[in-house]
Amino acid sequence: MKVAHVALWTRDLEAAANFWREYFGAAIGQEYRSARRPGFISRFISLPGAETPMELMTAPWLEDAARADRVGWDHIAISLGSAQAVNDMAARCQRAGLLLSAPRTTGDGFYEAVIAMPDGTPIEITS
Repeated sequence: MKVAHVALWTRDLEAAANFWREYFGAAIGQEYRSARRPGFISRFISLPGAETPMELMTAPWLEDAARADRVGWDHIAISLGSAQAVNDMAARCQRAGLLLSAPRTTGDGFYEAVIAMPDGTPIEITS
């Protein structure tokens, strides 16, 4: 058994795709427009060396309210391979205004920081 893909809703599909390309070197797939659900648009992205792709999805019916905690998936964690890579990405995201939580060692021993996609979706980056 394996995870086929992970899907993330976003209000701005192109900004999200550009974020993943710029910060993680993701390959961005072609845009898909659903005939069954008019207005639904998605793009698959693949991270270098990752087996599981992600699907970025948008639709006009997404709420305009600020993101709120809710039942369901909260974030995705991406392992960058080293503490230095976490520090470098965190510094880069801080300059861009995308750093939510500075690098730290958690109580369970993980070295991580939290950054945000342009729409605020959190991404945990780990060593």
